[in-house]
Amino acid sequence: MEFKRLTNTTKIPVIGLGTWTMGGERETNTTDDKKDIHAIRTAIELGISHIDTAEMYGRGHSEELVGEAISGFDRKGLFITTKVSPEHLRHDDVIASAKASLRRLRTEYVDLYLVHIPNPEIPMKETMKAFDFLVESGLIRHIGVSNFSVEQMKEAQTHTQEKIVANQIEYNLLARNQGMLTSNMESKIIPYCQENDIVVIAWCPLARGRLLRSGFEILDELAEKNSRTQAQIAINWLISQKSVVAIPKASNVKHLKENLGAIGWRLDKEDTSRLDGELGNTNS
Repeated sequence: MEFKRLTNTTKIPVIGLGTWTMGGERETNTTDDKKDIHAIRTAIELGISHIDTAEMYGRGHSEELVGEAISGFDRKGLFITTKVSPEHLRHDDVIASAKASLRRLRTEYVDLYLVHIPNPEIPMKETMKAFDFLVESGLIRHIGVSNFSVEQMKEAQTHTQEKIVANQIEYNLLARNQGMLTSNMESKIIPYCQENDIVVIAWCPLARGRLLRSGFEILDELAEKNSRTQAQIAINWLISQKSVVAIPKASNVKHLKENLGAIGWRLDKEDTSRLDGELGNTNS
């Protein structure tokens, strides 16, 4: 595994495992529990130590699956990220949510705790003061945000004594300057993060599967040229950038191994320039 610096004392793997839809989407779904637990365990065995989840996923069931899957592994060797839902951003609600997440995850702490989506109805100061308390209490190690604009990141940072170390956003070759809640990613958000030592965690790095298969001429050409798959080209393009890591979801061994094939090499500058030019104006 390759790593990038999160803080002076902590590093984050360049490829993690996203768990959205494991255990359900906005509602709980237990249909694939055994499959999902096996996928998470297999990912860890293959060297993927960053597992990303959220209390929103499956109404907490995703966290329960992660908790079951990581039992038996050395907790110190894992990097666990989870997120607090936008409706739980009041001070006491944040603390209650974090403690509930820890119970579901069967762990005494999480490595990174994120505000999942900003909520303009709740003062940012109230939320971030709760995050400070959680760090001081040893329940979370690092704080971050998700789907935040530059302005929202700046505001959040003014209300916390802790360093905001990550912003998780939708980012891939087909979503360059237009995502779920953010815009101007490459012109504003990513440069700001790079200049301020904030790691960008790219969710949906394969554009919901669209980048897994052939169909984009430039990707097909580069896959053949580099003896890689389209998915590996797409992930490598992401993690080659300063301060950018990715959390693709994969539920079978083939895709897990394929994702790991994106590390240990780099696209050359000509290939990167072609991707930037030919796919740079495409939006998902």
